[in-house]
Amino acid sequence: MVAMASFLRYRVVVTTVLIAMMVTTEAFKEQDWKDAHATFYGDESGVADDMGGACGYSNMNAIGFGTNTAALSTPLFNDGKGCGGCYEIRCTGSRFCRPGASSIVVTGTNLCPPNWAEDSNNGGWCNPPRVHFDMAMPAWLSFGQYEGGIVPVMYRRVPCKRSGGIKFKLSGNAYWLLVYILNVGGPGDVCGMWVKGDNTEWISMSQNFGAVWQAFANLGGQGLSFKLTACSSEETVLSNNVADPNWGTGLIYEATNNLGY
Repeated sequence: MVAMASFLRYRVVVTTVLIAMMVTTEAFKEQDWKDAHATFYGDESGVADDMGGACGYSNMNAIGFGTNTAALSTPLFNDGKGCGGCYEIRCTGSRFCRPGASSIVVTGTNLCPPNWAEDSNNGGWCNPPRVHFDMAMPAWLSFGQYEGGIVPVMYRRVPCKRSGGIKFKLSGNAYWLLVYILNVGGPGDVCGMWVKGDNTEWISMSQNFGAVWQAFANLGGQGLSFKLTACSSEETVLSNNVADPNWGTGLIYEATNNLGY
């Protein structure tokens, strides 16, 4: 996987046609508060959380997530469909909660892997069906004390606030298009994706892993349009002419539209 920083230097912004279609449900809304637990990993710089992971993200600062990120336990990760979703979290019921601390909104960017040994490093907290957030240390320290290690929290899904349009990081080759989905607003998550070349019909893409989708088709030398559907809201957004016919791998192309607005 090529580090995000290497191709952010070649960021390409291409004008798209904005066509947003709402289907079957209303736009994503904040959900009710629920119980969970949280831990932290990495150090105060958040560098350890800047290394990519099960969602396919890397260089969290460069792609706009910063250090307000968390690895999600299996129920929230949902085989990668939970990547990019946003959660408001507040510390509750522990002497290790920082007095007067407010809640924080984090983005799900990785998997907190299950470990079936209850005496393991994570104490089994990420084992299904438990809901757990393993947070980057800077996010954790906004409401929890370092000595706490693990605290009970309340959480709820909230809309993701993103600046700009959906970003498509292209990889693979002309016959195997691999797309990393970044900067998704509103629900933040993606459950379905399609690509259309100038000379093709819409082609259904399959999930490679996390927020990475693929299509096996000859798309070289064609302009590319994308369509994606969110998991949480079933909202569908169509971005035409995102990449020009000279598109290349290792580049990020940004649409002018996004989910949630």
